[in-house]
Amino acid sequence: MKKVAGKLRLDLAQYRELEGFAQFGSDLDEKTCQQIERGKRTVEVLKQDQYEPMPMENQVAIIFALTNGHLDDVPVEKIKTWEKDFYKYMKNQKVLKDIAEKKELDEKIISELDKKIKEFKEVYQSNT
Repeated sequence: MKKVAGKLRLDLAQYRELEGFAQFGSDLDEKTCQQIERGKRTVEVLKQDQYEPMPMENQVAIIFALTNGHLDDVPVEKIKTWEKDFYKYMKNQKVLKDIAEKKELDEKIISELDKKIKEFKEVYQSNT
């Protein structure tokens, strides 16, 4: 969790700073706009339903997807739906079991997680 959450903290801090700045300026460069958009997605992902704890491996998977840009093309208003469908897809995937058992992201797990996220995105996009 620490490995994937480190980048998340930085992204969220940058988003908060840029969000305030963006209210006063209308001309923002492309990189700044991308950071603001990712920040909006970060806020949505971090929202969690009350009394519904999320398994650590699911948290790692969604934060990994978020911080590695896999959610950048998902509209902000559809993040929660995408996330729920993603958990259903990943439910019986071996990579989640590996994350839960090893409690560490090695190269093999990172590669497999990236592959599964890309597979899900293809299936998800073809169904929407």
